[in-house]
Amino acid sequence: MGRLADIAVLGSGAVGAAIAEVAARAGHPVRLFDIRPEAATRAVDRLGRSLARDVARGLLEAGEAGATVGRVSVVPSVQDLAGVTVVVEAAVEDVAVKRDLLAEVEKVVTQAGEEVLLATGTSTLSVTALATALQRPGRLVGLHVVAPTSHLPLIEVVRGLASEPEAVEAAVELVRAWGKTPVQCRATPGLVVDRVSRPFFGEAERIVEARGADPATVDAVLREAGDFPAGPFELADTVGQEVTLAVTRSIWERTFHDPRYAPTGFQQDLVDSGRVGRRSGRGVYTWSPDGDALDAAPLTAPPRDAPLRVQLVDYDFGPMAPFLDRIERAGVRIERISLSDSEALEELPGLRLPGDGLLRVTDGSTARSWAMEAPGGVVLLDWAHDPARCRRVALMAPRDIDPVVLDAAIGLCQAAGVQVSVIADVAGGIIARTVSMLVNEAVDLVARGDASATDVDVAMLLGTGYPSGPLEWGDRIGAVRVASVLAELHEECPTGRYRLSPRLDEAVVAEENLRDL
Repeated sequence: MGRLADIAVLGSGAVGAAIAEVAARAGHPVRLFDIRPEAATRAVDRLGRSLARDVARGLLEAGEAGATVGRVSVVPSVQDLAGVTVVVEAAVEDVAVKRDLLAEVEKVVTQAGEEVLLATGTSTLSVTALATALQRPGRLVGLHVVAPTSHLPLIEVVRGLASEPEAVEAAVELVRAWGKTPVQCRATPGLVVDRVSRPFFGEAERIVEARGADPATVDAVLREAGDFPAGPFELADTVGQEVTLAVTRSIWERTFHDPRYAPTGFQQDLVDSGRVGRRSGRGVYTWSPDGDALDAAPLTAPPRDAPLRVQLVDYDFGPMAPFLDRIERAGVRIERISLSDSEALEELPGLRLPGDGLLRVTDGSTARSWAMEAPGGVVLLDWAHDPARCRRVALMAPRDIDPVVLDAAIGLCQAAGVQVSVIADVAGGIIARTVSMLVNEAVDLVARGDASATDVDVAMLLGTGYPSGPLEWGDRIGAVRVASVLAELHEECPTGRYRLSPRLDEAVVAEENLRDL
């Protein structure tokens, strides 16, 4: 399929406009059809303004901007699409509308007998269902421009149940010719990016519903400890709370109300009250006309003194081990002690703090669950994506923790050069529960054959900007630790939301067998 193949785009909303821009920038003549021609004309005008901004920023030559706009022509009738070799449908998200439109266009574009590639830009409806109205259902694939935005490098290529391998390969080649990275997936609810990212929003909302932390603190911890490019609340406010709710609800309904994807009352209340985010001036946050969140300051502990010396008693900090190095470099002496077998039965391992308390890395359990084993109480340290460089950490402690113990834990972490947010004693903290759910969802997607492991990680890196692909992240943390967090969450909330993927369970067994060798 050549670079100059004529492309037809059906629909001039956000998805259609993005696809038209991507194709035009790559040199394709684009015929833009909308049942409202004036809407298509406005879309072309918006494209011109967008390209002009790129010219002003020095990102594009003026001549190329003009040529790109010139490649997009508005056509008033489906009959004007004869002769195109690629059709991308981006009409309203209604199965009946899309089916009828695709069937009508198919008759026009296949009259010459050419092998025309038909595609749909939907991420919420089934490619398989849309193909049923076609004479050649095998020629239909999905082309999902994530976000949607023409500037993201990722496009999901979706194969329906009837999609022919030749059509899928043609779509992959086309995406590459557009200068984008294709990832292939089966026509599963939410595809890769929307489905795997559901826990990123859902866990944050559940933490706030449980009064575990306020939204600004959750966002700050995920940004500054988790290295995510944006927190879930600021991201949902930016995209639109009604948009993220609609995606969640669609996946939930198409998975027959699987509790993993259940919407929250927290977000439903926002949408019902018209607080949909930046566009309305208020969502989770209040937004200024300039697009700044006015009430997004996280809870941050004031400075505390760090103990000069602590003991690490027979304990592995696991994924947070590099954080100990930062503490030591700050001048705190860490004495490492190994317990005998008899002593190990008497004493809980961990980092001993003044006040006879312990600092431990979260394994998903609550701090209060250790009360009988540590007289001074336990403070739990949440995970970080890169403990050697993170800017913030979260600590969890029971309400009745001795202030001396909590202050020592705060001071110890602050000595490492980070801000500290003390949140409520919620199972799994913020990072550990979010990442464990992301890993579990990604593992399940691969296990079902919906996408390859490589495509899942690439999709999440390019489509969301996550600091690591969830499968690579899970490999680094270890299946046992991820499974431990999910098991503790399931014990706290036995609804099925936190059930372990069978493939992850297999990885746990394999990891434990390796340890025994």
